[in-house]
Amino acid sequence: MANLRRSLVINFFSSSGASLLQFFCSILLARMLSPSEIGVFSMTAVFVNVAHMFRDFGVASYVQREPDLTVDKMRSAIGVMLATSWSLALFLFLVSAPLGVWLREPGVVPVMRVLALGFLIVPFGSITHSMLLRELAADKQAVVTAAGTLSYCVSCLGLAALGCGTMSLAWANLINISVCALVYIPFRPKGMPWLPSFRHWRSVVNFGVGTLLTNCVQAVSGAIPDMLLGKLGSARLVGLLSRATSTVQIFSYAAGTTITYGALSYLSQAHHRGESLAPILRRATSLLTGIGWPAFALTAVFGRDLVLALYGSAWIDCVPAIAPLALAAGVTLLFQYAPVALTAMGMAYLGAVPQLVTCIGRLVFGYVLFDGSLVSFAWAVSLATLVGGPVLVYQQTRHLGFGLGAMFGSVAASALVTLVCTGAGMVLHLLLPESLPPLLRLLVALPPLVAVWYASLRATRHELLEEVHRLAGAARMRVLRLVRPAGA
Repeated sequence: MANLRRSLVINFFSSSGASLLQFFCSILLARMLSPSEIGVFSMTAVFVNVAHMFRDFGVASYVQREPDLTVDKMRSAIGVMLATSWSLALFLFLVSAPLGVWLREPGVVPVMRVLALGFLIVPFGSITHSMLLRELAADKQAVVTAAGTLSYCVSCLGLAALGCGTMSLAWANLINISVCALVYIPFRPKGMPWLPSFRHWRSVVNFGVGTLLTNCVQAVSGAIPDMLLGKLGSARLVGLLSRATSTVQIFSYAAGTTITYGALSYLSQAHHRGESLAPILRRATSLLTGIGWPAFALTAVFGRDLVLALYGSAWIDCVPAIAPLALAAGVTLLFQYAPVALTAMGMAYLGAVPQLVTCIGRLVFGYVLFDGSLVSFAWAVSLATLVGGPVLVYQQTRHLGFGLGAMFGSVAASALVTLVCTGAGMVLHLLLPESLPPLLRLLVALPPLVAVWYASLRATRHELLEEVHRLAGAARMRVLRLVRPAGA
């Protein structure tokens, strides 16, 4: 647990810093690229993200979960990933032209072909990443994250400034993958093989099929909003939906990958020791909703100010979509760790069922509820997320021993904290003069809202309070260590 806490702290600052830098990069890009240019890349990226699920083929999860990871099994994992990645690179290149015709967006073709090149390179860093994650080597991963993020942001903004438009995003993605693959080389764990093999490919594939099924359905579900809106509406609406989604995901940008960092490895080890995963899930859900729910609620309250401050008035039409998307994000937090726990228990395929229900819901609600407005489509996405909830509750109850009563008990305090913070946010939103610049309104509102959040944690005796105090104590000790030598 001590090693996990240390890794989580390192990962938090690393991933949060990277996410924050990428977020600021997206803010600048929103002022350099048009909604249509960003929309073209978004439509292309969702197809590529689906392909990434096939590329991984569950190999990353296999490496993290396998209790007896021998050199031969590692070589087989490398062989499977190379075979799937390179095959998909060729496939994406070949389907790029037909896809551009189907979407009636010729700009999709060059973007997809550049993104396809990344599939040739990504396996060389992906296996090392999974090994470091298995060992909770967050310090080494932080170096790679920093190098990749800096290379992406610099190249993306530079190419956009040169007038490359949508292609600036595509080339920056390829540069990021290449830099990460190179930086991973000196961090390869001792004894990790270089050459691929297919000797144990069956064990890799047998586990990978379940993970692949879940990941693919999840990727398709995630792709449906952009694809369906692009088909029913326009590239501009897709761009606006992308900005609304980015606004809702500010919490995710801030938390980075810390939310799920090491979760599969940790839960797998607990399962192999014969421990029940229910207590771990209860505490993790409580901690996550204690900070995530208030963040999503306040994002909905201050959505207009956030959009104007971050992206400018050109994106003001995305504001109505923020509230329904924030609701869907809050529901997702309830079941954040269920798929990971099922994978840790060797039942990764079960995660595909709720994702499939959500996928169907997005298609049905999208066609039925879309009236040409962005907000109607956002509510369709939100309702589809709610439809998948009962399936997840059933799975958590039957397979993980984490029933509906236990889940509600774990988030009761979080709900109270969220209500108090939302009320305080609405009051501040009304009291702050509209004449103030949006950024200033946000900066003025932030300190009292943080104070209200902390006071609510204390009043409800939330489990998160202990973690906040622990982090504050550790930070105070570090500051004292820095100050004392200077004072002496």
